[in-house]
Amino acid sequence: MPWIYLVFAGLFEIGWAIGLKYTDGFSRLWPTVGTVSAMIASIVLLAMAVKTLPIGTAYAIWTGIGALGAVILGMVLFGDSASPARLICVALVLAGIVGLKLTGGAH
Repeated sequence: MPWIYLVFAGLFEIGWAIGLKYTDGFSRLWPTVGTVSAMIASIVLLAMAVKTLPIGTAYAIWTGIGALGAVILGMVLFGDSASPARLICVALVLAGIVGLKLTGGAH
């Protein structure tokens, strides 16, 4: 169960990272409410996951999921660069997440 919490925490991490773009500096009410809600959900789920998982592993995977999702959605939604070098770096982050999951802790 802690790994499920961690994956959902990472998905909410993506949600709030992308949501920041839509808040316009927290000046738009509903995007701000959604973004702050995603922040809270992400932190609560991370806290639940680290009850069991090693903090270093959980934190690295949480931020990695958030970073990967933000980069990919930035490319899709906002036209961010999808250069070959950038895609290689994304693949390296993904490899790190998978490596940490495979070597990084119980449950």
